[in-house]
Amino acid sequence: MELFQSLSSSLLSPMVLAFALGLFATLVKSDLRFPDELYTALTIYLLFAIGLKGGMKLDGMSLSVVGGPLLAAVTLSALSPIWCFFMLKGLVRLDASNAGAIAAHYGSVSAVTFSAVLAFLEIGKVPVEGFMPALLAVMEAPAIIVAVFLALKSCGQGTSRPGDLKKLLHDLLTGKGILLLLGGLVIGLLCGKSGFEQVAPLFDAPFKGVLTLFLLEVGLVTGRRLQDLKAAGWRLVAFALMVPVLHGLLGAMVGQWCGLSLGGATVLATLAASASYIAAPAAVRIALPQASPALYLTSSLAITFPFNIVLGIPLYHSFAKFLFNA
Repeated sequence: MELFQSLSSSLLSPMVLAFALGLFATLVKSDLRFPDELYTALTIYLLFAIGLKGGMKLDGMSLSVVGGPLLAAVTLSALSPIWCFFMLKGLVRLDASNAGAIAAHYGSVSAVTFSAVLAFLEIGKVPVEGFMPALLAVMEAPAIIVAVFLALKSCGQGTSRPGDLKKLLHDLLTGKGILLLLGGLVIGLLCGKSGFEQVAPLFDAPFKGVLTLFLLEVGLVTGRRLQDLKAAGWRLVAFALMVPVLHGLLGAMVGQWCGLSLGGATVLATLAASASYIAAPAAVRIALPQASPALYLTSSLAITFPFNIVLGIPLYHSFAKFLFNA
C-alpha cells in the first residue's frame, strides 16, 4: 500500500508528467524543441544549485559525520562497474569496449535523477542530510575510470595509452559536472547560510521549476532514442532494468550501514541505481571511441532513466523504509 502511494505521488509530480509530455511530443512528431543553449543553461543551473545548497548545509558539519558516507559512496562507485563489466561481457555478450562503456554509465551517477529523488523526498517531507551533493560529486568519476581501465586492459591496451588516460582524468575532473558541483559545494560552504540567503531567490525557490523544464527536454531526447531499442537487444534491455534495482537495494543497505537517515539512504540508493548520461558519454567518447553510442545512450537514457524516475525512486524509498522499519 505504501509503495502504491509512493508511486502515485511520483507519477503525478510535475517533473514526471513533464518528462512524459516530452516523450509524447516526440511520439506524435511535434515540432517542440529546446535550443541547445537553453539545455546547456539549464544543466549549468541545476548542477551549480545542487552544489551550492549542499555546501551551505555542510557548514558546521564535522568530518566524523560526513567521512563514513563519503567513503562508502566512493567504494560503491568504484566497485559497481567491475561486476557490471563482467555481466555485460558474459551475460549480455558484448565486446570489451561496449561492456566498458556501458559499465562506466551504470557505475557513475545521474545529477538529474539525484534532483528528482530530492524533489520526491521533499514532497513527502522526508528529511535528508545536507551533504548528499558531496556524495553525488565523489561518485561521478571513480566508476568511469575503473570501467575504462577494465575495457582497455581487456583489449590489451591497459598500459599503452597513458596520454589518453591522462586526458580522460583531466576531462573528468575539469568537466562541467564535477567542476560545478564541487565549486558550488565550496562556495556554499564558505558563504554559509547567511550568504546563501542572498541568492536563495534564484537558486532555491525556482529549482523545481527549472528541473521540470529540464525533464521536459530529457523526455524529448529520450523519445528520439526509443527507436534504438531494437539495436540494444533483449539482453541489454534486461540488464538496464535489473541492474538499477540491484544497485538500488545495495545502495539502501550501504546507506543504512554507514549511518545515513531514511532519506539519506533513499538518496544513496537512487544514486547507486542511476546511470550517467552527461559525464560518462563525454568521457567514453574520448577513451573508448569504438564503443557504440546507440548501446550506451539507449540503455542509460531510454531505459534506465525513465524507469528510475517513474518506478525506481518509489521502490528504493519503500525498500529503505523496510530496512529502517519506518
